[in-house]
Amino acid sequence: MTTKTQHANPSKSRSPRHRAREFALQGLYQWLLNNEDAGAIEAHIREAHGFDKADREHFDSLLHGSIKQSLELREDIAPLIDRKISELSPVEHAALLIGTYELKNHIEIPYRVVINEAVELTKSFGGLDGHKYVNGVLDKMAGKLRATEVSAGK
Repeated sequence: MTTKTQHANPSKSRSPRHRAREFALQGLYQWLLNNEDAGAIEAHIREAHGFDKADREHFDSLLHGSIKQSLELREDIAPLIDRKISELSPVEHAALLIGTYELKNHIEIPYRVVINEAVELTKSFGGLDGHKYVNGVLDKMAGKLRATEVSAGK
Protein backbone atom coordinates (compact mmCIF):
# COMPACT_ATOMS: atom_id res chain seq x y z
CA MET A 1 0.00 0.00 0.00
CA THR A 2 1.35 3.42 -0.97
CA THR A 3 1.03 6.19 1.56
CA LYS A 4 0.31 9.60 0.08
CA THR A 5 1.58 12.66 1.89
CA GLN A 6 -0.59 15.70 2.45
CA HIS A 7 0.34 19.16 1.26
CA ALA A 8 1.21 21.84 3.82
CA ASN A 9 -1.83 23.94 2.89
CA PRO A 10 -4.46 21.69 1.29
CA SER A 11 -7.25 24.29 1.40
CA LYS A 12 -5.55 26.66 -1.05
CA SER A 13 -6.50 26.56 -4.70
CA ARG A 14 -3.26 26.22 -6.64
CA SER A 15 -2.44 26.24 -10.34
CA PRO A 16 -0.65 23.25 -11.90
CA ARG A 17 2.49 25.37 -12.26
CA HIS A 18 2.38 26.44 -8.60
CA ARG A 19 1.98 22.80 -7.58
CA ALA A 20 5.01 21.95 -9.73
CA ARG A 21 7.02 24.55 -7.82
CA GLU A 22 5.83 23.16 -4.47
CA PHE A 23 6.91 19.66 -5.40
CA ALA A 24 10.21 20.91 -6.83
CA LEU A 25 10.85 22.77 -3.57
CA GLN A 26 10.18 19.58 -1.62
CA GLY A 27 12.53 17.65 -3.90
CA LEU A 28 15.29 20.23 -3.60
CA TYR A 29 14.83 20.27 0.17
CA GLN A 30 15.33 16.51 0.20
CA TRP A 31 18.35 16.83 -2.10
CA LEU A 32 19.90 19.56 0.07
CA LEU A 33 19.49 17.56 3.26
CA ASN A 34 20.31 14.06 2.05
CA ASN A 35 22.15 14.59 -1.25
CA GLU A 36 19.96 11.86 -2.73
CA ASP A 37 19.93 11.04 -6.42
CA ALA A 38 17.53 13.30 -8.37
CA GLY A 39 15.87 10.26 -9.97
CA ALA A 40 15.09 8.71 -6.59
CA ILE A 41 13.73 12.01 -5.30
CA GLU A 42 11.57 12.42 -8.39
CA ALA A 43 10.18 8.88 -8.09
CA HIS A 44 9.25 9.52 -4.45
CA ILE A 45 7.60 12.87 -5.18
CA ARG A 46 5.60 11.53 -8.11
CA GLU A 47 3.84 9.29 -5.55
CA ALA A 48 2.84 12.26 -3.36
CA HIS A 49 -0.76 13.28 -2.91
CA GLY A 50 -1.77 15.88 -5.50
CA PHE A 51 1.15 15.34 -7.88
CA ASP A 52 -1.29 14.37 -10.62
CA LYS A 53 -2.52 18.00 -10.58
CA ALA A 54 0.98 19.46 -11.04
CA ASP A 55 2.56 20.63 -14.30
CA ARG A 56 4.90 17.66 -14.68
CA GLU A 57 7.05 19.24 -17.38
CA HIS A 58 7.70 22.34 -15.27
CA PHE A 59 8.39 20.18 -12.20
CA ASP A 60 10.99 18.19 -14.17
CA SER A 61 12.60 21.37 -15.44
CA LEU A 62 12.78 22.93 -11.97
CA LEU A 63 13.98 19.89 -10.06
CA HIS A 64 16.51 18.55 -12.53
CA GLY A 65 17.58 21.95 -13.86
CA SER A 66 18.16 23.40 -10.39
CA ILE A 67 20.21 20.38 -9.36
CA LYS A 68 22.24 20.29 -12.59
CA GLN A 69 22.93 24.02 -12.45
CA SER A 70 23.25 24.26 -8.66
CA LEU A 71 26.90 25.36 -8.68
CA GLU A 72 26.25 28.11 -11.23
CA LEU A 73 23.04 29.19 -9.46
CA ARG A 74 24.85 29.39 -6.13
CA GLU A 75 27.55 31.53 -7.75
CA ASP A 76 24.80 33.91 -8.87
CA ILE A 77 23.18 33.95 -5.42
CA ALA A 78 26.33 34.28 -3.27
CA PRO A 79 27.11 37.98 -3.94
CA LEU A 80 23.51 38.95 -3.17
CA ILE A 81 23.21 37.41 0.29
CA ASP A 82 24.53 38.49 3.67
CA ARG A 83 25.77 35.07 4.79
CA LYS A 84 27.29 31.90 3.43
CA ILE A 85 24.95 29.79 1.33
CA SER A 86 25.53 26.93 3.77
CA GLU A 87 23.93 29.08 6.49
CA LEU A 88 20.64 29.53 4.61
CA SER A 89 17.69 27.47 5.78
CA PRO A 90 17.03 24.58 3.37
CA VAL A 91 13.68 26.13 2.40
CA GLU A 92 15.22 29.53 1.62
CA HIS A 93 18.08 27.82 -0.23
CA ALA A 94 15.67 25.73 -2.32
CA ALA A 95 13.39 28.72 -3.06
CA LEU A 96 16.39 30.79 -4.15
CA LEU A 97 17.62 27.98 -6.41
CA ILE A 98 14.18 27.65 -8.01
CA GLY A 99 13.71 31.41 -8.35
CA THR A 100 17.17 31.95 -9.83
CA TYR A 101 16.74 28.98 -12.15
CA GLU A 102 13.42 30.34 -13.42
CA LEU A 103 14.81 33.85 -13.88
CA LYS A 104 17.66 32.44 -15.97
CA ASN A 105 15.93 29.67 -17.90
CA HIS A 106 12.25 30.53 -18.14
CA ILE A 107 12.22 34.03 -19.57
CA GLU A 108 8.67 33.45 -20.76
CA ILE A 109 7.60 33.77 -17.11
CA PRO A 110 7.52 37.42 -15.97
CA TYR A 111 10.11 38.16 -13.30
CA ARG A 112 7.44 39.40 -10.90
CA VAL A 113 5.65 36.06 -11.15
CA VAL A 114 8.91 34.20 -10.44
CA ILE A 115 9.57 36.33 -7.35
CA ASN A 116 5.98 36.10 -6.10
CA GLU A 117 5.93 32.32 -6.50
CA ALA A 118 9.23 31.92 -4.60
CA VAL A 119 7.90 34.18 -1.84
CA GLU A 120 4.68 32.15 -1.60
CA LEU A 121 6.67 28.90 -1.40
CA THR A 122 8.77 30.32 1.41
CA LYS A 123 5.66 31.53 3.26
CA SER A 124 4.10 28.06 2.99
CA PHE A 125 7.13 25.97 3.90
CA GLY A 126 9.67 28.26 5.54
CA GLY A 127 10.25 30.17 8.73
CA LEU A 128 8.54 33.33 9.93
CA ASP A 129 10.36 35.98 7.88
CA GLY A 130 12.19 33.87 5.30
CA HIS A 131 9.87 35.09 2.56
CA LYS A 132 11.11 38.67 3.06
CA TYR A 133 14.70 37.53 2.62
CA VAL A 134 13.88 35.52 -0.52
CA ASN A 135 11.95 38.48 -1.92
CA GLY A 136 14.89 40.84 -1.41
CA VAL A 137 17.47 38.49 -2.92
CA LEU A 138 15.37 37.60 -5.96
CA ASP A 139 14.50 41.26 -6.53
CA LYS A 140 18.24 41.98 -6.80
CA MET A 141 18.69 38.86 -8.95
CA ALA A 142 15.98 40.02 -11.35
CA GLY A 143 17.78 43.36 -11.68
CA LYS A 144 20.93 41.45 -12.66
CA LEU A 145 19.47 38.77 -14.90
CA ARG A 146 16.53 40.63 -16.40
CA ALA A 147 17.58 44.26 -16.29
CA THR A 148 15.64 45.19 -19.44
CA GLU A 149 12.41 43.65 -18.16
CA VAL A 150 12.82 45.21 -14.72
CA SER A 151 13.61 48.68 -16.09
CA ALA A 152 10.58 48.44 -18.40
CA GLY A 153 8.46 47.91 -15.28
CA LYS A 154 6.73 44.81 -16.61
